[in-house]
Amino acid sequence: MFEIKPYPEFSWSLSRHKALMECPRKYAYEYYISHNGWLRDSNILAKDAYRFKKMTNLEILFGSAVHDLILSVIGNYLKTGFIPPEAELIQRLRSTLNAAFKDSKGRAQMWSERPNHFQMLHEIYYNGELPQDKVDEIQRRLNVSMGNFLKSKTFTDVKENSNMQFVEAERFRFMFIDGVKIFIVMDFLYRDRNEGKWIIVDWKTGKESFEDRHQLALYALYLQRVLKVKSIEEIVVRNEYLLTGTNKTYQLTDVDLEKVHELFGMSVVQMQRYLDDIITNQPLELNQFPKTNTIKKCGRCNYKELCDMY
Repeated sequence: MFEIKPYPEFSWSLSRHKALMECPRKYAYEYYISHNGWLRDSNILAKDAYRFKKMTNLEILFGSAVHDLILSVIGNYLKTGFIPPEAELIQRLRSTLNAAFKDSKGRAQMWSERPNHFQMLHEIYYNGELPQDKVDEIQRRLNVSMGNFLKSKTFTDVKENSNMQFVEAERFRFMFIDGVKIFIVMDFLYRDRNEGKWIIVDWKTGKESFEDRHQLALYALYLQRVLKVKSIEEIVVRNEYLLTGTNKTYQLTDVDLEKVHELFGMSVVQMQRYLDDIITNQPLELNQFPKTNTIKKCGRCNYKELCDMY
């Protein structure tokens, strides 16, 4: 039976770490204030924070839609051998974006009452319309991403290498390090039996980032600890950049794993500074989570309205 707890379970993820680094107040709304906000008898602030937590924006929506579609295409191909034409995939993406636009423009009240069942775009909620430059950029990404996926190194492996072991993708996984639960979501994982390698793939719908390698190193650590892959030399990690049709494949080292483990340790210490009780994961009062000094970040934040009120 589902147990209602006053405070959420403490856990760690790269996205949680980035939220804290971006703005401690945003981190508080995202991981503490919104807790239980889905319950009918929750206080107004919890409900508002939960609602804003469910808000999305064009870039995030597009990335999520692409990942879901890729997973669907690969899964269907492995069962049937059928590959939809690029034009069909583009149209399916466009339909997903249009549905979110319609929700945001015409069902705002429904989203406010049931944020799990309707969508709201940040750009429309705060500005009323989608900025034309963002629309143009998403259109550009829409026109190239599916073609680049179909020609990608990873999908070519899926089609041409019959001696592959595929592992369920895009589901929440976790491991424990020093008693802390760490959540990860791998886009795609398979094993090349011919080469004796595990290949971790991360699809990127945005620009290349220096953080990409850290993310893949965390996944490699998961393979070692949970799937019991003995040597880092058995693991290959790859970023597939769908805007450019390029990929970067790495052979990680033990130093990469040490760095991500060190990042995790420092991050947990910083997170625990905002706890009143580490055992129950009870946070400090909201006013003890400072707001960012970088005002430009506020314009992109889902919780802007709450920060203006509290």
